[in-house]
Amino acid sequence: MSASHQRLLEPGWILHRRPYRDSSLLLELWTETHGRVGAVARGARGGRSRNRALLQPFVPLRLSMSGRGELMTLTGAEADGHALVLAGDALLAGFYVNELIVRLLVRDDPAPALWVPYREVLEALAGGQVAVPLRRFELALLEALGYGLNLEHDIVDGALLEPQGRYEYVLEAGPRRIEGDAASGGITVDGSTLIGLREGRFADRAALHAARRLLGASLDLYLGGRPLRSREVLHAMRRFAGPGTNTREGGER
Repeated sequence: MSASHQRLLEPGWILHRRPYRDSSLLLELWTETHGRVGAVARGARGGRSRNRALLQPFVPLRLSMSGRGELMTLTGAEADGHALVLAGDALLAGFYVNELIVRLLVRDDPAPALWVPYREVLEALAGGQVAVPLRRFELALLEALGYGLNLEHDIVDGALLEPQGRYEYVLEAGPRRIEGDAASGGITVDGSTLIGLREGRFADRAALHAARRLLGASLDLYLGGRPLRSREVLHAMRRFAGPGTNTREGGER
């Protein structure tokens, strides 16, 4: 039998939580040292629990755990800064970011390259920015997974991308320059958009929309065809609100 392990005051966040048995919570955690971790917070939904209000998404935490196997037992939690307040599109975007991590990262894979981008995207969302921070995080996530986009050169002749060029992006390969209507049904995008994505900038709304399509298609490839719950909620809200709803492009997933 493997020995029990203890983790003390490790920086972390709650990605997802759901009720477990009578008064406990089943948590998906994102921690600095161990990456995604599953844990049980026993009695956390009870009226006397000190952690009841603390164990929420978007609150920086110091987490202590013990146990063995894939499911740890949470033994302590304390705030590691102020809770980040997200609302509206930003709140849905925050749940989208969390869902991407739960779905695409395996447990106990530290993925250190994502630790800072995760906090940065949450802080940007709390500040009211949505679209640009999401695109930057999606790009960082693909890089961390080993599926980074080719935003440097044409896959046909190796030529550097040209801002004025028009390209078809072939998933898991990269862009190939096209002329006229030569695209074969792939994702068509301007060279300036690909270069801007590489440099973390977007010239206008159209470029941001094109980057969203490209990154969304790339992520969907690795989601195995299973839709994201956060996207479904957003689409349902739009249907309920009707065609006159003023939803910013930044809130799109």
